[in-house]
Amino acid sequence: MSPDTPDPERVADGPGAPGAAARPPAGAEDAPTGDTGSSPTGTEAHPPARSPGESEPPGWPGGLPVPAGTPVTAPGADPLAGYPGVVGEVPGVPAAARRAGGRAAAVALGVALLLTVLGAPLGLLWALVAPGTPVRMTAEGAVYATPQPEQPIAADGWFSLLAFGFGVLAAITLWVVLRRRRGPAGLVAGTLGGLGAAVVAWQVGRRIGLGTFHRLLDTAPPGTDFTKPADLRAGGIDWYGPLPVPHGNLLLAAFGVAVTYTLLAGWSRWPSLRPEPQWDGGWAPGGPGISSEPGDQPAR
Repeated sequence: MSPDTPDPERVADGPGAPGAAARPPAGAEDAPTGDTGSSPTGTEAHPPARSPGESEPPGWPGGLPVPAGTPVTAPGADPLAGYPGVVGEVPGVPAAARRAGGRAAAVALGVALLLTVLGAPLGLLWALVAPGTPVRMTAEGAVYATPQPEQPIAADGWFSLLAFGFGVLAAITLWVVLRRRRGPAGLVAGTLGGLGAAVVAWQVGRRIGLGTFHRLLDTAPPGTDFTKPADLRAGGIDWYGPLPVPHGNLLLAAFGVAVTYTLLAGWSRWPSLRPEPQWDGGWAPGGPGISSEPGDQPAR
């Protein structure tokens, strides 16, 4: 070999050879390491051995990212503690989702029934503020005291204002009180409750004084003046077979709920419509029982 030709073995062993920094120095293989069962950082290199009767530790769902250093090898540890966003991947969650859906349906039904019951005081208020129509008994029967009375129009106007205002207040109340239930279910429940409240208010308000009015129609002598209770002329219920269909100003309460609730949803600053925690720009806190430190114990 020529003196100018480099020796391959010397080049491979030289300080500038590739991988020279990765090779331990001579004699390093024989140097004692202290504890052969531990890694240089003092942590265990392998998970502890399980006894024959010990169950298999829970694993992380397939396809989900595992945070670095999260201990999930201990029996009984919950690898998803503190990770609510991935709970849907765990077996058994459909049952919990069904229970949550049942609770949401129960809350929506309760809201609709509560608004319907509140139609009774609304009807009392309408009967109090709406004027009655003057009536005079004649020999041919009861007639209006004036040829074109304005009281029936005023009764319709008062009912329209009260029903629409009731719907607006109901929508705002639902939005504020049921903050965690905002969404289509709240809109549907409020709309149905507003419709039921309007029907109840109409029936309650029109029956106040109605018995006395009918008795006077049958027994009052000619020339007697009395008052007809307030009733609706621009609204009512039509029957299509067994199905009742409200119309006219009976729909104003439901309309007020639907419009107000939709506007509140459109102006909401949260995409989910529900209040969300504000991020301060720092690291998000870890979930309870989950640690990313190598030496920490897993949750039990």
